[in-house]
Parts: sequence; C-alpha cells; structure tokens
Amino acid sequence: MTCRRPDKAGKERPWYANGLRFECTRCGRCCAGEPGYVWVENEETHLIARFLKIPEKEFLRRFCRRVVFRTSLRERPNGECVLLTPTGCRIYPVRPAQCRSFPFWPQFLKRPERWNALKDRCAGVGHGRLYSRQEIEELRDGKRPT
Repeated sequence: MTCRRPDKAGKERPWYANGLRFECTRCGRCCAGEPGYVWVENEETHLIARFLKIPEKEFLRRFCRRVVFRTSLRERPNGECVLLTPTGCRIYPVRPAQCRSFPFWPQFLKRPERWNALKDRCAGVGHGRLYSRQEIEELRDGKRPT
C-alpha cells in the first residue's frame, strides 16, 4: 500500500506528486491494438486538415467516422489508427488531445502498479523528461500543460 501525505492545501498527495518520466518514442504501439475510439473535437479537425493540406470535409470523409454525436479517427482492420505510418504518427504535431495526453490517462494514474505495468506496452514510460504533478493533471484532465 502506498503511503500518502497531505500536500500544502491539505489534499491527499497522489503517488505521482514528485512527477513522472515519459518520452514518446513514436513507436506507434499506443496507436494499435484493441479496437476503440480516438475522439476528435471540431477544433482539432480544422488543425489536422490544415496540417494535411486537405479540405476539412475530405479529412472527415477519409480519416474519421461518426459515433452517435461524436467523431473518432478510423482504424484499419488490424486495429491500427489510419494515420499511423511505418515511421510513426502522420499528424503527430497536431494529434488529438486524447493522443497528446497518453500515457497520463486516469486509469494509468490510479496506482503506481498500473503505471509500471504500462512499461511493457510503452517504452517511453519511465524515461525521458520529468513531468510535474501539475502537467500530469492538466494532461489527465484534457488540458494543454501551462
């Protein structure tokens, strides 16, 4: 069991309060595997289409699918994102918030065991730059770190 002490505001300090190391290796393993959804917001579709130098309608037609009232990137039959290339993500600089926030997703931040188990899937976990607690929580909450 992890010992947690209150922080200066009296809140319980999360186990990652001293930060976590992560550096994307652009291996693409997080962009493949089990089927799922990579949600793309309207503002992101504009940015991605501009980055790809195609009309937004074409981007939506070729690379996205509607799921009820939301938009998700398409997947290939093997579960890979349609924007994954042999050299990595085709839209890495403008990838959706869901992709930018990986691996700082709530399910991986619940306990250190979950974070450590992610190392088997993602070579960047535990390596590279140290993210502060604030940056981790901003990414976890879908915000761009300040």
